[in-house]
Order: sequence, then structure tokens, then C-alpha cells
Amino acid sequence: MRLKELRKAKKLTQQRLAIELNMNQNSISRYETGEHEADYRTLIMLADYFGVSIDYLLERTDNPTFLP
Repeated sequence: MRLKELRKAKKLTQQRLAIELNMNQNSISRYETGEHEADYRTLIMLADYFGVSIDYLLERTDNPTFLP
């Protein structure tokens, strides 16, 4: 998942991102390392927050734009 790359591009710490999304910092860390996979609701929340498609977030495409 591109979460770490997106987070760093916005110059956010894991803690700051967790606060912004009302999540636990440990969850952010585990998603970034691949220790856990985000559920559907979390994927939507992350994609919306960063303004990218879920496919981009999951590295299924290199195009960050959502295509309806």
C-alpha cells in the first residue's frame, strides 16, 4: 500500500495522520508495514483523505485519479 509514501508527501507523522482520521497510530504503522490490511471502510477513508483512488492506494495503478 502507498500509505507511507502519501503520508510523507503531506509531511505528516503517523501520529498526526491518526489524529486527523480518528484512528490509532499503531494501526497506521501496521498498514504501512503490511502487518495488517485495511478494511473496506478504512480504504475509502484513506483514499478520500489523500484524494486518490483506492486502486492507486493499493498499487493496482500508477494513476492517482479516480476514474468513474
